[in-house]
Amino acid sequence: MRRRLAAAGTVLALTCPLLVSTPALADRYEPGSTSGGDPYFPHAGNGGYDVQHYDLTLSYDPATGRLDGTAVVTLTATADLDSFSLDLRGLTATSVTVDGGEASYEQQPPEATTGRGGELVIRPRPKLRAGTIHEVTVVYGGVPGQPVDIEGTRYGFHSTPDGAFVANQPEGAPTWYPVNDVPTDKATYQFRITVPEGKTAVANGDPVGSPTTANGRTTFVWRETDPMASYLSTASIGDYQPTTQTGPGGLPILDYVDTGLTPENRATTEASLALQPEMIDFFDDVYGPYPFTSFGAIVDDDSLGYALETQTRPIYSGVAEESTVVHELAHQWVGDSVTPETWRDIWLNEGFAMYSEWLWAEERGGRTAQQQFDTVLARPAENAFWATPPGDPGAEHLFARAVYQRGAATLHALRGEIGDEAFFVLLRRWATDHADGNVDTADLVALAEEVSGQDLDTLFTVWLYTPGKPTTW
Repeated sequence: MRRRLAAAGTVLALTCPLLVSTPALADRYEPGSTSGGDPYFPHAGNGGYDVQHYDLTLSYDPATGRLDGTAVVTLTATADLDSFSLDLRGLTATSVTVDGGEASYEQQPPEATTGRGGELVIRPRPKLRAGTIHEVTVVYGGVPGQPVDIEGTRYGFHSTPDGAFVANQPEGAPTWYPVNDVPTDKATYQFRITVPEGKTAVANGDPVGSPTTANGRTTFVWRETDPMASYLSTASIGDYQPTTQTGPGGLPILDYVDTGLTPENRATTEASLALQPEMIDFFDDVYGPYPFTSFGAIVDDDSLGYALETQTRPIYSGVAEESTVVHELAHQWVGDSVTPETWRDIWLNEGFAMYSEWLWAEERGGRTAQQQFDTVLARPAENAFWATPPGDPGAEHLFARAVYQRGAATLHALRGEIGDEAFFVLLRRWATDHADGNVDTADLVALAEEVSGQDLDTLFTVWLYTPGKPTTW
């Protein structure tokens, strides 16, 4: 569902109905769940409310690695709440108010064994009645810590020598702000980021006005007016050189490239980013109109070694290669606008983005999608690649190669089964019918069967959920 504020930064007039103190009413108020219900990351997210907007005021010092923040979270209670929780770890809350009144709170630490989790439990008085809107303000700070990685992939707020590189997937957002960290609770955002003069802070969406400098520090304001899942938010800081391009229909393309890139990586990056308008035009034909108000890139001289589809402004570590830029751009449609309900269905992100790489390579005169598919199938049946079912890879194999490549091969097998005409109708309808929403694999199967008029259960079962090399296609 699309949720917009009348204007970002608008102060809402919020009211909370008076609660009659009777046993019948008192009994109906319960604690909100401290889990968003994701089967892979049950500690992430919370229940009992829906966030509409995050207004984040952040101050960061690269010299000390300290982050200080004030988060104003506008939310609607979806249940009668005695208490509710926000995800927050590695940082200390020093003040919490609800609708301007002080609220009691406590912080629960992350799990000792995994480093994941961490809850800020808030007990508002008066309690929150279902259907009412509230403004929750949390003042917090500290040196952000890193959660445990997945298959060598570190995520969250990562301090760098010249600033910070922020990549949240799958549940790293709580390392730098209090949040309902589940893909299904999309919200709009505003960021006010203050950094030492000479540094640049880049976030999602569009810049608001010009940066302002006072007392040796500069403040940058960014606003994302389209609904965004928390794992797609970023507030990266560094020695960035900004450049601007114009995409189809006058779309602003705002790129920020670290001045510390090696000459070779800079040349590769600049050549790749120069293709962004052409790439967007290509995917406009495949998936429908670009879904957001701007695009661009953050390329950081960092050693994390991966890229992420942060909404409107993907991040790249060290270099932005053409295939990676295509991948992260495609995610703006499939992953950012159309987002899986749970992490079990991450193949709906990565399989689609990888297949988009195949389509772009073919468009550019490179290897065809069929040739790429044949390469996947050329792996021997005993190869460990075939052991991971992309439709349910497990939390610790979230970024396994099979999720990407076998996921893409699933789409090509589907294309062969239903034919090109139905397949490309499916891609466009997938991106447009579910824009700004959340989906699961069952939604894709249903739409594919509707478009093709075929029963496709066997195909999806074999390719997505059955360990071992498919032999039917």
